[in-house]
Amino acid sequence: MHNVDMNAKPLYDLVWASRPLMQAAEACVERGLVDTALTVRMRAVLEMLLAHGELAVPDIAEKLEIKRQYVQLMVNETLASGFTTQRPNPRHKRSFLLALTDQGRAVIEGIMQKEMDVMKDIAADFKDEDVSTALRVVQAVMTKLKAKAEEQTW
Repeated sequence: MHNVDMNAKPLYDLVWASRPLMQAAEACVERGLVDTALTVRMRAVLEMLLAHGELAVPDIAEKLEIKRQYVQLMVNETLASGFTTQRPNPRHKRSFLLALTDQGRAVIEGIMQKEMDVMKDIAADFKDEDVSTALRVVQAVMTKLKAKAEEQTW
């Protein structure tokens, strides 16, 4: 039982370090978007479409774990900028599928390549197994916290 108590504080610190980590990551992403006409939120939509192919707004919202209404605003920006296009959705007449245009695909692929170059530079300071362990721990903690959030009481 003593070991559990000893692990709780570093785990707590890990969870709370996620916010400054995401802020630092977002700042790097923003710098990488200079001269692209993309915002961070538009980039998120393009990334989802590159990874998963054509998606409807509710599908993007589910994958990003954010509200559908907010995703609709993000999608509207990508459509207006010519990075995405709407296609008929055979599963739902009023919910179009969103697809990358050639321009959108080229932009997101270029951005993600630059981001991967940054990650390669940072990764040089870490052992592969340490990064794999960190990812496994973060994913497990995230799953458990989501389950706790679904519970009425702790």
